[in-house]
Order: sequence, then C-alpha cells, then structure tokens
Amino acid sequence: MLRSAEVGDAASIAAIYATHVEKGSASFDTVPRTVAETEQKIRDITEKGWPFLVATQAGDVVGYAYASQFRDRPAYGFACEDSIYVRADQVGQGIGSQLLAALIEQSTAFGFRQMIAVIGGGEPASVALHGKMGFEHAGRMRSVGRKFGRWLDSVYMQIALGEGDGSAPGREPDEGSREREER
Repeated sequence: MLRSAEVGDAASIAAIYATHVEKGSASFDTVPRTVAETEQKIRDITEKGWPFLVATQAGDVVGYAYASQFRDRPAYGFACEDSIYVRADQVGQGIGSQLLAALIEQSTAFGFRQMIAVIGGGEPASVALHGKMGFEHAGRMRSVGRKFGRWLDSVYMQIALGEGDGSAPGREPDEGSREREER
C-alpha cells in the first residue's frame, strides 16, 4: 500500500536510508541521517506541498520516495529531483516501480514539468527502473564521488511531466526570490 509519509515514519525511513548509505553507492552520503534529521526532511518536503510517499506491507514501511525542487534558484521551480529507496529485503518486488509511478503522478499534479533522477554510482537497478518508467538518459558525470575506496559516477536521467515544456506554466518563478539572491 502507498500513502503519504508522516513524521512518525521517520525511524523506518532513516533505517532504510542508513542501509543504502552504509552499504551502497546510490547515496553519496557517508553518514546516515538521524531520525530527527529525517523528521525534519519529511516536514520540509510536505510543508512545500511536494510529494513524499511510503510503501507499506503489514503496517511496516518498506520503501519511500519523494520529490524536491531540482535546485534552489527560482527558475528551477518547475523541475524536481526524485529520491527513491526500498528496504534491502524488498528490492526486486515491484515496490520501486509503484513508488515512482505514484511520485510521477503526484509531482505532475503539483505542477512540476520535469523530473530529474540523479543516480549515484550509476546504480544499474535504478537506471533500469527509471528507464522502465520512461526516463531518458540526460548525462553522466564521471568520478564525481568517492566512497568505499573507489570513484563513482552520477547518471542523470529525465522525464517530462504533464505538458513538459510544451506550454508555459500558469505562473512564473517568484521574482522576489531573485531579489533575495542578489543581496
């Protein structure tokens, strides 16, 4: 079952993320987030109206996904980056596909027009998942991370959401934000 994340899910989400940080190269973090940091992450994302989803089985969180603005500057306001992690014992069960499909739908409903996947370590399973969902290869940054004694690439993949760049959005980026940046 998929549902919106709640602050009470933070311990489960932090545990899933910790495994990926400590054993995998999908995240370039080297120290896992604390439960308190994860609680704040959930608040930050949901307060902006961006989607943050969890997948549950028998009441246990087995995966999560969220979208956040791709970069902080106002002109990026219509582009988001997805983050998706599945509990190690549940990988390959279709949970990632369910999460990503729902995340695409909710990100489109929010008004994002492009979704970017930044795939740490060029993880083959993540590249395959995003490709299956319609993402196209947008680039590769070679040897930009170092973890576990080896250099790691980041693979960029992208999918248009809704009308993509086929029409102008109903609003423009916040001009007041530009003034704040210039100060």
